[in-house]
Amino acid sequence: MTEITIYIGIDDTDIPGSRGTGRLAHDVAIAVSEKYRAYAITRHQLFVDDRIPYTSHNSNAVVHVDASGPEVCSEIFEISKQVMLDQFLEGSDPGLAVGDSDQIRPPLIVMAQDAKTTVLDQELPRALAKNLGIRLEGLGGTEDGVIGAMAGLGLAATKDDGRFLLLGSLRTIMKETDVETLLANGVDSVYLPDGRQVTSGIIRLGGGENKKKKDNRYPKPSAVAGKTVLFVKEIEDGIYQAYMRR
Repeated sequence: MTEITIYIGIDDTDIPGSRGTGRLAHDVAIAVSEKYRAYAITRHQLFVDDRIPYTSHNSNAVVHVDASGPEVCSEIFEISKQVMLDQFLEGSDPGLAVGDSDQIRPPLIVMAQDAKTTVLDQELPRALAKNLGIRLEGLGGTEDGVIGAMAGLGLAATKDDGRFLLLGSLRTIMKETDVETLLANGVDSVYLPDGRQVTSGIIRLGGGENKKKKDNRYPKPSAVAGKTVLFVKEIEDGIYQAYMRR
């Protein structure tokens, strides 16, 4: 039986000094969780180009919800929309898309992959939303956020893109942990970039390339071929440093 998930795609093309798309996604997840289980949030990297307005990295966020069906999609859309409208900042261009696994077809996945390498406009995402029955709306400004919101759905549904900002209790694991704890809390495997699998040892989460960002001091594994994988660098025998793979 195919697993059905409702995906909430958020791209608020935030402005400098704002709380960021990730924080907004967490607030949406909290609101949705009052009725449905929002079990994960993923971040997806889109194309970085001077022709595309973005604050720092041009990324979007997707909330994964254990639910299905058109009526539930509509209800989740309205909950998410209200959170986004409540937090709207002048100068931002937010977009919101909500659809379930059955609605995310190959053309949307291709468009989402193109959004990682190409400058797109709103025409194709809006046409895809209409033809696939996906709820999509621009919530202010130029409404260019609809591009990233739709791209988020396509990328998240592949289970082969992005990294997890929220998954189970991983967010409560701070600064340092061991491989066994990670494997018991939602991570499928830990790997070095050269292909060696790490099955034991200490994983440092703070410091390194992320030492200036306290909110990076928890594990953010990547979605790779349907698995949740944390990539690490070896510091010394039995000690590793987690790093963020875009």
